[in-house]
Amino acid sequence: MLEFHKDKERYFNMQYQTSKLYIFPFVASCMDFSRSLDVLELGCAEAGVLKAFIEEGHNCTGIELSEKRIDLAKQFLADEFKSNKIRFSSINLYDLIPGEDGHLYDLIILKDVIEHIPNQEEFIPYLSSFLKPNGKIFFGFPPWLMPFGGHQQLCRNKWLRKWGWMHILPRPIYKAILSMGENEQEVIDELMEIYDSSISIERFNRICRNTGHRVILDKHWLFNPIYKWKFGLDPQKLFFHLLEIFLISRIFIPRLIMLW
Repeated sequence: MLEFHKDKERYFNMQYQTSKLYIFPFVASCMDFSRSLDVLELGCAEAGVLKAFIEEGHNCTGIELSEKRIDLAKQFLADEFKSNKIRFSSINLYDLIPGEDGHLYDLIILKDVIEHIPNQEEFIPYLSSFLKPNGKIFFGFPPWLMPFGGHQQLCRNKWLRKWGWMHILPRPIYKAILSMGENEQEVIDELMEIYDSSISIERFNRICRNTGHRVILDKHWLFNPIYKWKFGLDPQKLFFHLLEIFLISRIFIPRLIMLW
């Protein structure tokens, strides 16, 4: 695991800066932010992404299954939490009833989350049941065929976490290598879950078509915006899709996507 994964306050600030400078402006180009909106983030972790939306006057809800991360989020956003600008829940989304107790939102955010969720063909349409009329969904995710689309940077072994495309090995071989790399069982389980729920650009687009969702805006990045704070790499956006002709976008490019 890289050092910034262990330093939760630093990681919170990375998420906040990425949201403030990139995610919020991206979403704002698709939505009317002249009024206060109800925003839900799934897998919010320490809620750094939501901080940028709170600052713009929006009502935020973060769902995160890890109680420890919710506790940290309440610590990092203590003033906002006390003033009811944000609320948190550790409940599974499938346990919520759309519309009950105000559980409808103008915007749902999934930042580096959809690749962790199984049965995406069923999950993405289910998300729509929590949207208000004209509500939208934001997705940001690393395509499966990126060098580190398997999240192997979480490995304890320093060589394994630098092994690009290791995750595209056959499942038994990949699992065996992870097991030999002195990884905790929790890490192995998480990486194998990502392996089983991996999502490529092509499959994401196919799910959208098959479930009646429309992509209203997307952006492709050669270097993910958050890499500016993780690795000191300036974000590099692609302004055209010429590279897709050569299938390079399937391999390298993180996506920011808005669905309607």
